[in-house]
Amino acid sequence: MNKDVSQIVAFQGLPGAYSDLACREMFPNWQTLPCSTFAETFKVVEDGMAEHAMIPIENSVAGRVADIHQMLPKSGLYFVAEHFQRVRHQLLGINGSSLKDIRTVHSHVHALSQCNKIINNLGLKAVVHADTAGAAAEAVQRKDKSVGVIASSLAAQIYSMAILKSNVEDEDHNTTRFIVLARDRIDPDISSGPVVTSFVFRVRNVPAALHKALGCFATNGINMTKLESYMLGGNFTATQFFAEVEAHPERPDLKKALEELTLFSKEVRIMGVFPAHTYRLKHNK
Repeated sequence: MNKDVSQIVAFQGLPGAYSDLACREMFPNWQTLPCSTFAETFKVVEDGMAEHAMIPIENSVAGRVADIHQMLPKSGLYFVAEHFQRVRHQLLGINGSSLKDIRTVHSHVHALSQCNKIINNLGLKAVVHADTAGAAAEAVQRKDKSVGVIASSLAAQIYSMAILKSNVEDEDHNTTRFIVLARDRIDPDISSGPVVTSFVFRVRNVPAALHKALGCFATNGINMTKLESYMLGGNFTATQFFAEVEAHPERPDLKKALEELTLFSKEVRIMGVFPAHTYRLKHNK
């Protein structure tokens, strides 16, 4: 692998997207590589065109990112880190515009829903776009002072837009959690500090299977911080679960819990073991 590839992190979206901003904050000296879809983001890492991918999986306001949990197990990549990005929405306009000029505001549906207060206070018409950075790029091309955009400060910088009002999000806890993916798994030392183990499992289609599966963690004193279900292949009886626990899989209690889990599951697959982010440690008290 050449040096350039080892300093590239891929993300889904256009330059200036919040994922781009998160990549630059976590990897300040790396090159960011925009990809049109999540599938493409995974593929550039699988093919060795980037060292890592950063994927948003959940937001403190909007909840989980749709379809990501179904795609991750199929990617063949491993979780190697997590990053929590505080989302600060900016109300942008083309250069020379002011708040009194704005009549419509364009952005991704989640960004618009997270900024209801200012949209209502200014009496703006919300217009949904596929992504925040794309809305900024289009607004610059239109050269219309009546068009506002909700996007990141990075998008304002990249597309040379004016920030008409800063930090317009409704909730000051608005934070997105990203997972960093790589081709090779990492194996943090069991004594190196708090770690997170992410895994997927599919319980057998028998009565009380899920109850018994979750009991494996409860009886062994393991703190499960996430459990989400999703349908497989459109089959109503084929449900897979994505779970995370705050423990190393070589720790005796988690090792025993995972062994017991296999008794009630058709499949158990560890997606990654990685150091717990300091954000998690500060906010889970």
